[in-house]
Amino acid sequence: MSDLPDTNLHRLPDQLRADLRLVFVGTAASTRSAAVGHYYAHPGNRFWRALHEAGITPRLYLPDEFTALLELGIGFTDLCKTGAGMDHEIARDSFDVVGFRAKIETFRPKTIAFTSRKAASLFYNKPTSALVLGRQPATSGFPDVFVLPSPSGAASGHWTLQPWRDLAETIA
Repeated sequence: MSDLPDTNLHRLPDQLRADLRLVFVGTAASTRSAAVGHYYAHPGNRFWRALHEAGITPRLYLPDEFTALLELGIGFTDLCKTGAGMDHEIARDSFDVVGFRAKIETFRPKTIAFTSRKAASLFYNKPTSALVLGRQPATSGFPDVFVLPSPSGAASGHWTLQPWRDLAETIA
């Protein structure tokens, strides 16, 4: 037994391997996702429906099947691996953009998709209002980047499936 604190209390495991065709990047696990250990697990989250409706997956997957998406060349990570909750509840200094960049440089996916403007704003160090949805301008030596509207039920007023469809066309 260790006397060290459990730093993985809310952590969802990365689902990464070399040469994935797509990696979804969130800000941090929701409270529900952290509790059950599955990405995008809240019943009100549109993530899994959006994947299927946009044509990214051949069928509707459930949150507890997230590891099966590696077989489709799809991985998962978050900018904050230690906190959980809504974006505004996560301490700014717990987002690890440098560590995220290192993961992407190590595994070299073809495309990354931020599942919210907030996640992308942290990565680009820009205000969310300065980011447009969809494909982002190319960055030398980095994969294609998409910014998607948040599938969270809390972001319902800003929901549109079209950027998800554009992503599906790009990775097809």
